[in-house]
Amino acid sequence: MPIQVVNSAQLMCSQGFAPSALMVLPLNRVMSGNQPAANIMDNKPMMNIMPFGMCRSPANPMVAAATAAALGVLTPMPCIPNTPAPWTPGAPTVLIANMPALDNTCKLMCLWAGTIQVVSPGQVTNLIP
Repeated sequence: MPIQVVNSAQLMCSQGFAPSALMVLPLNRVMSGNQPAANIMDNKPMMNIMPFGMCRSPANPMVAAATAAALGVLTPMPCIPNTPAPWTPGAPTVLIANMPALDNTCKLMCLWAGTIQVVSPGQVTNLIP
């Protein structure tokens, strides 16, 4: 069974160099493992999704510009996530603030061609059926 994702869960992007932490504000008023529980709409860049160190994706305009300036040598640049769509697929059996809960199997797509996934859900006691 999947595990409920909460504030301070560890995330990793396929195009990033370092892990990041999920920030969940207590707006939904649902706690799990003494932390605010996440739903699929906790996808806002720089509010919920923090940078992953450096970005190596050529789809990122900053990386593309730096790579062009370096005569085609891939040049990573600081990560600024671009995640307009919600996490997928979510857990339809559990709703948090009328949205599917976020579990550790969900993925989030970055417009810069990265796939963000949960490495550690932030708690291990609450499972999602």
